[in-house]
Amino acid sequence: MAKLWVIIKREYVERVRSKWFIFMTIFGPVFFAAITVLPGYMTVRGMRDTQVTSMHILDATGTGLGQRVADRLLAQQTSGPLARIPGAAPAVPSIVETVAPGALAQAESTVTHLVMGKQSEGYLVLDSLMLTEKKARYAGRNASSLAQMEMIETALRQSVMAAALQSTGIAAARVDSLVRVRVQMTTERIDERGRGGSGLVSAIFGLVIAFLLYMMIMLYGQNVLRGVLEEKMTRVAEVVVSSVKTDTLLAGKILGVGAVGLTQQVIWFGSAALLGTYGASMAQAMGAPTMQNVTLPTVSLPLFLALVFFFLFGYILYSSLFAAVGAMVNSQEEAQQAAQPVVLLLVASIIFVQPIMINPTSTLAVTLSIFPFTAPVIMPLRMSATQVPPLEIAASLVGVTLACWAAIWVSARIYRVGLLMTGKRPTLRELLRWIRFA
Repeated sequence: MAKLWVIIKREYVERVRSKWFIFMTIFGPVFFAAITVLPGYMTVRGMRDTQVTSMHILDATGTGLGQRVADRLLAQQTSGPLARIPGAAPAVPSIVETVAPGALAQAESTVTHLVMGKQSEGYLVLDSLMLTEKKARYAGRNASSLAQMEMIETALRQSVMAAALQSTGIAAARVDSLVRVRVQMTTERIDERGRGGSGLVSAIFGLVIAFLLYMMIMLYGQNVLRGVLEEKMTRVAEVVVSSVKTDTLLAGKILGVGAVGLTQQVIWFGSAALLGTYGASMAQAMGAPTMQNVTLPTVSLPLFLALVFFFLFGYILYSSLFAAVGAMVNSQEEAQQAAQPVVLLLVASIIFVQPIMINPTSTLAVTLSIFPFTAPVIMPLRMSATQVPPLEIAASLVGVTLACWAAIWVSARIYRVGLLMTGKRPTLRELLRWIRFA
């Protein structure tokens, strides 16, 4: 036990004192804040360029639908959300050309040359198909801009609806108010403990937790791999195993590096708690605008303990496998190839995050939250997004615990033999022989 503690202390102190640990502990929250806030900021910046400018509308319907679409499109850009974005490009009215059905092909050819010469962004064709099948055509340089195409489609849909309502005898002013009606809906979670705050904020919190657990397990698991490989390549392991059992060395390395990761997470969560408590008042004191109707999710004690347990079990599971990989290879290149199956098992958990967030109670979500290799990331994600039955949480913990025991048992035998082996990387048959006779 004394030797185990010495190894844990050495692994912990050596990594905590490193400049990389200090840098990541300080700037890690800044990085996570950047990857969550920056995409939203860039989206707002990108919306400045979503104005539909210099577009031609070829109206061959004979009903004046083209002018309706142009008016709706202009109204979207002058009185909608885009108009409130600082620095947004000014709205430009679309050019409406009323053409006869027989002259539509020639008009399209003329406008196509204008688009090719960069004198127009594109053109919208409204012909007989618009009247019979509600189908329109658009061609232009901005045809791949999803935001602009959505604006044009919305204006077209509202115009068709307005024309249909006005044909029933409803006044034009009344039609305009009906077509422009907008509905805003807020979401709030309710579970056995009562109201749980904003549903959107809870979903974002769950995504951050899942990504954080994934990154920590991946980074510190691979730290174990690199540590084992470095000791094997520099022959330090040959000296160490002469006085310490390989099982003790493996356990000390895993626990020591895991303690580093746990320390970093405690610092990060403590910083997040302080920021959530005093950040709003500090921002208001500095003159920043306050956020209305935004309630930060509360992390209950069971959820916090579950996050800690799943991180520990997930880390032990994957770091044991990474340690086995480091013991059976002889170079960084071999380590990258041999670690791919282990990395893929962990990556699988992050691939299914989006469908699970869409429906956290689906069969896929329940299965992946119980499967041991994905449970350390998926179960905390589900617990942050919805109320998970205690039986599923217990099944997940039992599965991860058994998987940890099996991974440690297998990895200890590979580690015991492979740590002192050099030369060619062992085959699968040789690995099975190591496990059987170690």
